[in-house]
Amino acid sequence: MKIPVYQPSLTGNEKKYVDDCIDSGWISSKGKYNDLFAEKFGEYIGVKYGTTVSNGTLALHLALMALGIGPGDEVIVPSFTYIASANAVKYTGAKVVFADSKENSWQLDPDDIEHRITERTRAIMPVHLYGHPCDMDAILAIASKHRLFVIEDCAEAIGSEYKGKKIGSFGVIAAFSFFGNKTITCGEGGMVLTNDKTLYERAIHLKGQGLAAHREYWHDIIGYNYRMTNIAAAIGLAQLEQVDSFVDRKIEIANMYKKLLEGLPIKVQESVGDVKHTYWMVSITCDQIEDRDKLRDFLRNEGVETRPAFYPIHTMPMYSERYQRLLVAEKLSWSGMNLPSYPGLKDKEIKYVCDNIKKYFAIK
Repeated sequence: MKIPVYQPSLTGNEKKYVDDCIDSGWISSKGKYNDLFAEKFGEYIGVKYGTTVSNGTLALHLALMALGIGPGDEVIVPSFTYIASANAVKYTGAKVVFADSKENSWQLDPDDIEHRITERTRAIMPVHLYGHPCDMDAILAIASKHRLFVIEDCAEAIGSEYKGKKIGSFGVIAAFSFFGNKTITCGEGGMVLTNDKTLYERAIHLKGQGLAAHREYWHDIIGYNYRMTNIAAAIGLAQLEQVDSFVDRKIEIANMYKKLLEGLPIKVQESVGDVKHTYWMVSITCDQIEDRDKLRDFLRNEGVETRPAFYPIHTMPMYSERYQRLLVAEKLSWSGMNLPSYPGLKDKEIKYVCDNIKKYFAIK
């Protein structure tokens, strides 16, 4: 049996909408699907304004630029996240300041944010890692106290909720990703959401080559070409129509893993607090760090693909000019891994994965 760690589910109207793009001739950034996708996605999250972009990293960059963040500014980012979160800050010329994570939820630790704030801090970027929401009450309170922007990185948390409200509706601006392994996908794509009309208009201006609003082919700022194609937006809209069933299935899969792996020397990432954890990836930590890579090798030999948890960004060469230790981030990274957890995964395949994890610990 061969089980990938992730694969998209394209069983809805994806082909129908793409064929419509081709038949109409609108295959680049013009056409009806970009506006439709942005409108419907904004409604789903509960945010007024949305604009599509060509990938999630650029969504973060566009959000930061819309806020005017640049050289001399600092942005607090968790070290335990995918590197795009930090890279987007660096693209602006601002400085990335790394904070640690909470061991129980794996999310940005509000207690570690406060003492990292300086007179140059402009924003906090909570990353809702692997589908679990950050502690938004605590983060928003810190941001309010110090007059900081909150930029939500929601790449892995489509459909996740904090106290009954969808992630992406808390900060002044939010970024989403629709890469091929995300909960809904365009192949490549992203979205910027905000309730602030001025930020929305700035994002539109920046992403479209700085084109002036009322003068054809006149550019009044240096802009960027961050536009999504109509075809990608068509796929995204078809995926959005299925998002609730995708999220429900991911939660079912996580609950199956929890039940079948109970009693083993591993921990499945849990839901902490009043949250809806959508389990973009079902993630585990091994009680003994040395088991992580050995377990991954064992599963690979049995046809099961896994992924290691993200490496702490502060340990990577381009971000390690100043030595620092973020102990929780490091522990989670060295001991953590992601199991197959895509919506199309069958119950028998989950059992196969779990049986092999049990086999590893029985014979190790």
